[in-house]
Amino acid sequence: MATENKNLSVYNKESVPNAKALRFGLVVAEWNDTITEGLYNGAKEALLDCGALEENITRWNVPGSFELTYGCKKMLATQELDAVIAIGSVIRGETTHLDFVCGAAAQGIKDLNVLHDIPVIFCVLTDDTMQQALDRSGGKHGNKGTEAAIAAIKMAMLGRK
Repeated sequence: MATENKNLSVYNKESVPNAKALRFGLVVAEWNDTITEGLYNGAKEALLDCGALEENITRWNVPGSFELTYGCKKMLATQELDAVIAIGSVIRGETTHLDFVCGAAAQGIKDLNVLHDIPVIFCVLTDDTMQQALDRSGGKHGNKGTEAAIAAIKMAMLGRK
């Protein structure tokens, strides 16, 4: 696993711009909600830790990771934001479902980044087991949501240049 030797929650706060003036959208998949709630909490805590104001963080839920692209697209069209974080979790089962859902979500988020001037951050875990997902959503490998929040802040500031 790529995160085996890295804690996803560790960041140097001095290297992260202050997020006080930034507005963030978080689109959260309800499927595998134990995992996506952990990712959301990690992202929100990091945003707040870096100066974001609670009232400048908007959360929308969508049914699953496949629906993240549409949720992010609607959020970009209807909200004034500096960055959006797409939060989901797909765990491999006995079929190729993971490949199709993750591929579509990744492609959709990529397309939004090409078409819009507001960055959309990909925070979708694609794990083989529930334990791997737990380890990356606040467990022994830290929290991918935290890492996504730091990326959102940095990309939002890049967008303001």
